Amino acid sequence: SEPLVTSIAGLYECGSSLRVTPDALIYSTSLNYNPAPTGNPSIVRASPALVPIECHYPRRDNVSSNAVKPTWASFHSTLSSEEQLLFYLYLMNGDWSAERGSTVFQLGEVLHFQAGVATENHAPLRLFVDSCVATPTPDRSSSPQYAFIDFSGCLVDGQLDDATSAFLAPRPRQDVLQFAVDAFKFAGDSSNLVYITCHLKVSLADQAPDPLNKACSFNKASNLWSPVEGTQDICSCCEMRSCGS
Repeated sequence: SEPLVTSIAGLYECGSSLRVTPDALIYSTSLNYNPAPTGNPSIVRASPALVPIECHYPRRDNVSSNAVKPTWASFHSTLSSEEQLLFYLYLMNGDWSAERGSTVFQLGEVLHFQAGVATENHAPLRLFVDSCVATPTPDRSSSPQYAFIDFSGCLVDGQLDDATSAFLAPRPRQDVLQFAVDAFKFAGDSSNLVYITCHLKVSLADQAPDPLNKACSFNKASNLWSPVEGTQDICSCCEMRSCGS
């Protein structure tokens, strides 16, 4: 039987040219067959050939497997979807009803944080707090420092004997996450100032939480980590203090 040769190339590859007629788009190229000697290099058993190839696509027909179904969207909504997401982090009052007016706390009080993202016209999103680090100066890399949320969403401060820190469940909305942290200060720091830097991120709301996208609190009663949503196993890496990156 004759050998079968299959060649795959894009319409704009291999020097193709496009010719447009009233009824068709015609892509043209040439297949250059130049046989190499086989067996004895002194002889050949085939002749070279130049094969013209044309692909015709009707201009007045649907060339896709599905008809094009355009949808209208305003310029404003298109622009909003391309803009960066606007994240926020607020200190809230005790009942979470409004932003707290003061940033002064006494030891023994509880800090109520609300993190969120303005989704505009974006697809529904779920917000996560990857990490929160406290430092005595605004410099995120200053020392000493204390990471009370770490390992992609583990509220590690809740493991300490003198803390009740936890994420609140359920969420008020998928694009909002609330968490409470017992007030603290740095030992030996006379200024009593604490600066907090948090890394916020989002996933699509219909994406199942996983070890890199989670909000896990430590439950002292059960001695187990529990997620705000998702299966229990996504928090197991909090105990190992290694959840990937």
